Formats: sequence, C-alpha cells, structure tokens
Amino acid sequence: MKILDRYILQSVLALTGMAGIALLAIYSFVLFMLDVDETGQGGFGYRTLLMYTLLQMPAALYLLMPIIAMLGTLLGLGALASQSELTAMRAVGFSVARIGGSTLIAGAVLAVLVLVLGDWAGPAAQQRAESLRTEAKTGIKAGIGGKAVWLREGDNVFHIRQLIAEDHIGATEIFTLGPDLQLTAATSVREARYRDGAWVFSGVQRTEFGAASASASATDEIQWNGTLDPDVLRLFVLEAKALSLRGLSRLISYLDENRLDTSSYKLAFWRKIVAPFTVMAMMLIAVPFVFGALRSAGAGQRLLVGVMAGLVFYILNEVTANAGQIYAWSPLFSAAAPTVVVFVLALWRLRRVT
Repeated sequence: MKILDRYILQSVLALTGMAGIALLAIYSFVLFMLDVDETGQGGFGYRTLLMYTLLQMPAALYLLMPIIAMLGTLLGLGALASQSELTAMRAVGFSVARIGGSTLIAGAVLAVLVLVLGDWAGPAAQQRAESLRTEAKTGIKAGIGGKAVWLREGDNVFHIRQLIAEDHIGATEIFTLGPDLQLTAATSVREARYRDGAWVFSGVQRTEFGAASASASATDEIQWNGTLDPDVLRLFVLEAKALSLRGLSRLISYLDENRLDTSSYKLAFWRKIVAPFTVMAMMLIAVPFVFGALRSAGAGQRLLVGVMAGLVFYILNEVTANAGQIYAWSPLFSAAAPTVVVFVLALWRLRRVT
C-alpha cells in the first residue's frame, strides 16, 4: 500500500470514527429518553436503564453504520479536497478510480467491524439487554421465561402456554394432525423438562379422535423423542435481528424440516450477509460527491447530504424488504437489490467524474 493510500485510509477512518461517536451518542440519548417512562416498574430504575441503553449500542452502531460510513467518507475526503490535497494527488497521477479504491480499503476495514457487530456483539448484547429489562421489571430470572409459543414439529402442533426456560416448559397442548390435516389427537401436558436428549412430559392427558368416537387416557409421565430441543426453542422466541448467522441458519433448517414459513428469517440471514457490502457501497458512492457538487462545500453541507442519502437508502432498503415479503420475492434479491443499485450508481458516477 502506497503512502497516499494510507493517507486516504487514515483520513477516512478518522472522520468515520468521529461521525460514529456523534451519531451513536445522539441515537443512544434518544433511546434513553424514550424508555424513561418505564422507570419505576419493579426494579427498573435509572441505573438499569443506563445499562440497558449501553447494551443496545452495538446493535445501534450496526444499524447506523451505512450512514456513518458515508458521512465519514464525505468528511474525510472533503477535508482533503478543501485543502486541495486531492487536487495535488490527481496532479501526480492519482486517478479518481484509485482514490475510490483507497476508500474501498477503508470500507473493507469497516465491513469486518459490521460483520462482528451483526453476527456476534450486536445479538449477544441485545439479548442481554432484553433479559436485563425483563428481569428488572418482573423479577423473573433472566431468560425466555413466561412467553407463549406456537410451533410445529412434523404432524404435531405445540401450543406452549408458558415457556419457563429453554429446558422447562409449563402447561402445553399438543394437537396431532392426520394426512388430511384433520385433528386426530389432542394432548394436554402439565409441564415438561428436557433430560438426556429427550423431553419428559408430566401430567399427560390424551384424547384420540376416531371416525365416530373419541377415547381419553391419562399418564403421569412419558418420554417424547423429537427434533425439538432447548436450543431451537431459544432461537424460536428471539427476534430475527437478535440472532447470529449460525442461529438463523439452524432455525431456518428446523423450520424447513417442519414445512413452516422461513421467509422472514431467510431475509434476516441475507441482510446480515449483505450488510458489510452495503457499507462499502455507501462509501464508494460518496466519492463522486466530493469531486462534484460538494467539491467546495463546507462540512455542514456534506453532513446534510450524507444524512439525507443515508435516510433515502434506509427507506429504500426497508421498502424493498417489505415488498419482498408481500410479493414473495427471493430473500437474497430483497436483501441485496438496494446495495447492488448503490454500487452500480457509484461506479457510473465515478466514470463521469473528470
């Protein structure tokens, strides 16, 4: 890497860091103020709210990163342009395409950060934040306790009225369906625990439905063997944005095996894959602005353009994702289309820069 490449890289990353700190601080302050009304519920006080807000920061940074990256590029290259340093670089043979390439190197660094935030730090911190808030408000031990869940495993439809923990289920009904989707049996379970690779049901009452009659039976305890395990239960009740790529992949496989809808989880999976490339695309499209309309603009104008462009991209991204859900588009297309459009537009504008 040449000296000029490193110089552009340092300038862009330095201003990106400053933009990130500023936007993250504003975003976190808004989150804090939005949740202030919840203080006083149980043990949820200002100290807990502050910790909850801090734990939300990795996910917030992941969400804001495309805008932060574009702002950092506009400010970093804009600072070089305002001091005529970019003009000097071009005078010695450093082309616009080469400057764009140096910017993409900075984008690759941020892409790695986005991957870490989206697949590890963000989901882990967000799960911890939600557990902290639930435990403070209700006094229930941190986890997934108390949630009701509907899910399907083969021909059995589970209605778990209370998911106490990953390996402990409260009152549950199991509806068994025949080949024609008619109800063939209904089972009521008082509670169930996961032991030695299988669920042990306690307080079981089962009713089987025949063509013209029904028979009932009761059992104190039975063992249930199936593909439903505590890890799948935990993944099932978490929001898609709070899951890692590995968790999403495992949950998608389980849902596919049981012929359940996976579209929202596949979309979340591909959006996490595309996110690093989105950051690089947003940085690349910022380069032509510095050589064009914003060549002699101040930092305030660059900030305004960066924020507006980021908001437009965010809206486009969300509209494409929602439209994909409505019209059953490929999850990969729904996730990648806005980023591809930005990349193509950036390359086209770079070719037109003189």
